Amino acid sequence: MTNPNQQPDVFQSALRASEYVEEDTLNVTSQRHEQVKVTPGGLPVLPLMPTSVPVPSEEPLAAAAQVMEPAPAPQEEQVMRSDSTSILFGGAPAVPTDSPAVQPSSGWQGLLAKLGLSTKPSPQELARREHAERQARFEEEVRRAVWTRAVSVLVANRKGGVGKTPASVLLSGTMAAIRGGSVAVIDAADDSGALRLRAEGTPRLGMGELVRDIAQIKTAGQLKGYTAPQTSFADVIGSAPDRPRLSGEDVVNVSKVVDEFYSIRVMDSGNVYRAEAFQGAVSVTDVLVIPITNAGDAVIDALELLRQLRAADGSPKRLADTAVILRMHDGRPESPVVGEEVERLLRDAGMNTLLDIPYDAHIAERGEITLGKLQPVTREAFVAAAAAVVRTLQDNVSND
Repeated sequence: MTNPNQQPDVFQSALRASEYVEEDTLNVTSQRHEQVKVTPGGLPVLPLMPTSVPVPSEEPLAAAAQVMEPAPAPQEEQVMRSDSTSILFGGAPAVPTDSPAVQPSSGWQGLLAKLGLSTKPSPQELARREHAERQARFEEEVRRAVWTRAVSVLVANRKGGVGKTPASVLLSGTMAAIRGGSVAVIDAADDSGALRLRAEGTPRLGMGELVRDIAQIKTAGQLKGYTAPQTSFADVIGSAPDRPRLSGEDVVNVSKVVDEFYSIRVMDSGNVYRAEAFQGAVSVTDVLVIPITNAGDAVIDALELLRQLRAADGSPKRLADTAVILRMHDGRPESPVVGEEVERLLRDAGMNTLLDIPYDAHIAERGEITLGKLQPVTREAFVAAAAAVVRTLQDNVSND
């Protein structure tokens, strides 16, 4: 027969758990030898939790985005130094939140929380919560951004193999997934690019046919026939291999029609800065995104693009001054010294925003890219990148 004064097993477990407090991390006196008090109903009176909190781990969750310190005015000539030091980057500024406190969900603290007993969350729980709140803020930035006209993003770097096309597909896909669609990505390369190959689907029509028929496009339904709809809700307008070379006028005319039916237009560009198609794309762009790798040739070509745009002054100069840099990690060996030099050169060139995109096997496969197949850390990095792009669009595009 059960003793009515006997404590339930679940509370005995909770009491045993409360005893295992590491004395080197919680500067409190052990209470394991104190007599356990019980209520008149036979329930234990748990000891008060210590007020001190363990020191956070030396390995906090890394922020997906890195923001460079404000840079001085760019020099006419960039000097390559062998003794350059790394630029320290900080995470996104903290944003106050009105979210109610969340109780721990795991471990012995989670057990007590399920029993309705309030406890202090662990440093690991606090880090997870902070990370989730930061990602939620990034998504909210992307979702809530509005403009009084369609806006455009150009992804450019004449160095091949730095990830322009994957960045175009995934940046547009991330924005479309968060905003519920109304994002188109087009092949703006002078010669046929790889956009059609890296996007989902095998569309019958594409950029070449759209250029040919552009004067007849009057409805969203007509334009949709030239796209490859993605599972991310973005629409891709790629090119067949035999598509004629694009002119600057072709890019401008297609952009005008796309802007009538989509809120955001992303353009995947070619490798020739002086090509007519590239110049046409620049003329209808609001934000420049430059993918690079931790390699000298990739960053030098990026710096050359910045130099040429600044020489043109006006809108091109603004694109250079507000460019968003995506450092794509593709699995190739990387030197920390080279990485530090890349950061130094970008800072000296006036770049304020650098975002790291981690290696992802799905991107490295060089096949069709599906947003949902990315590793969670990669998706989070592209959410941070999308937020940085939207933030720059808000600054560059007037809502008057």
